[in-house]
Amino acid sequence: MPLLIFVKDFVMKENLEFMKKHFVTDISSGLVVFLIALPLCLGISLASGAPLFSGIIAGIVGGIVVGVTSNSSINVSGPAASVALVIFTAITTLGSFEAVLVATIFAGVIQIVLGFWKAGTVAYFFPNAMIKGILASIGLILILKQIPHAFGVDSVFQGVETFWNPDGSNTFSELLKVFYQISIGATIITVVSLIIIIGWNNKLFNKYAFFKYFPSALAAVVVAILLNEMFKAYFPEFALDSSHLVNLPAADSLGEFANFFKFPDFSVITNVDVYTIALSIAFIASLESLLSTEAGDKLDPYKRRTSTNRELKAQGIGNIVSGLVGGLPVTAVIVRTSANVAAGGRTKTATITHGIIMLICVATIPLILNLIPLAALSAVLFVVGYKLTSVGIYKGVFAQGKKQFLPFIITILVVMFTDLITGIIVGGVVAVFFILRDNYKNAYINDDKVTENPGNEYILRLAQETTFLNKADIMLYLDHLPEGSHVIIDGSDAKFIHNDIYEIIDEFKETAKYKNIDLEVVNLDRNLATKFWKKQ
Repeated sequence: MPLLIFVKDFVMKENLEFMKKHFVTDISSGLVVFLIALPLCLGISLASGAPLFSGIIAGIVGGIVVGVTSNSSINVSGPAASVALVIFTAITTLGSFEAVLVATIFAGVIQIVLGFWKAGTVAYFFPNAMIKGILASIGLILILKQIPHAFGVDSVFQGVETFWNPDGSNTFSELLKVFYQISIGATIITVVSLIIIIGWNNKLFNKYAFFKYFPSALAAVVVAILLNEMFKAYFPEFALDSSHLVNLPAADSLGEFANFFKFPDFSVITNVDVYTIALSIAFIASLESLLSTEAGDKLDPYKRRTSTNRELKAQGIGNIVSGLVGGLPVTAVIVRTSANVAAGGRTKTATITHGIIMLICVATIPLILNLIPLAALSAVLFVVGYKLTSVGIYKGVFAQGKKQFLPFIITILVVMFTDLITGIIVGGVVAVFFILRDNYKNAYINDDKVTENPGNEYILRLAQETTFLNKADIMLYLDHLPEGSHVIIDGSDAKFIHNDIYEIIDEFKETAKYKNIDLEVVNLDRNLATKFWKKQ
């Protein structure tokens, strides 16, 4: 029933004319996102220690179910690397993947409850510098993680965005493998794919409708398949075997395909560990989804605002469905969302299309998909990564000053050397530090309204909202007033004053007596704090 309500709401609220305008490019973008998401879904399944097909299921659910129920126009959801370690540990703790599916379902329920509690508004407190840092770091990670695959070193992990990999290797140690295991065939395919993708938008080709609507990424993939087939026939030393290609589980019939789906083992419902794991999944998935939503809104050329509370509900519904049919937990994922925008996706048609294409293709033509070289997909991700972390982005943030650049660059470094969730926390803390420091320095309306008048008279005019964050600044100001002075504390402009500030003023009244300070308090209503909170 909730899903039907969301579908009805989607049909009524979505701008159908706008969707028609972008229909062709959205279908094209959905196809590109599918090509990128397919190996990532498989890679995250491997990193999670879950059945290989569980990542594909999560990708399908993230595209179709979350795509329909979310009101984001460009978000793309699916399995995320940030949840992989939780799932890997959970399978060991609970003893089976089927038991983990129960935790995934409960995680979805928690997210829906959080959505109704309007917890999604937390996303609006993510500092812009941190969000830009996350996007830039994801771009760098994409480039670094795909370099081995571009040169045919496919023994490294696919879809893992953390610095450390499950086997103990890391991003940089995997790069070293390139020097010992380089494949000439994969390198040729990567270079040709990059030339196609970059050259596709050249002005010489833009006048032809084919180049405008046919995805450059798909063209690169088709040429890559043909190149590898040519290598097999005429240059076997350059040919890529199955270890360098997409490796999708194949079924001989739809009945065998149905066997790939797993179902939750509800016998573990009394196990307390199930609920602990559910909370962990809900926290990480919600945090990444909210961040991806905010980041996606910034990438959106039309700067539309997504309801983060509805996004939590949509992600919750997605996790319930994914858990019921054997999929990994789903979240909104920055990599796929970025690829969607870069490929021209402008409405949720692109997101839903990518899920539908994934469902149809894995059920009907897995053998064809298994001909796709990973090197060609690396070329696609190189271009997406560069757009997220181009030099111009760093210059732009640097020009805004150190208060923006330091949280930005620290977020990048932390994500690069740890993981996304740690980067969000550390980057957020650094950004909040600068906010608090500025707040501490602005206990008053403006510096020029704190005046020192002739005759040893001092006037302190409180700002409209004076909170406990201003305590230290006000205390220091009052402590340094000279003996025998005349001090006026003016609350005429104040609409809210925290009780801690009143206590400081009360204490200063006693201090003033000993320092022979003539204190005058003007328009300071102690009920301002109570009135303020009653209005909220």
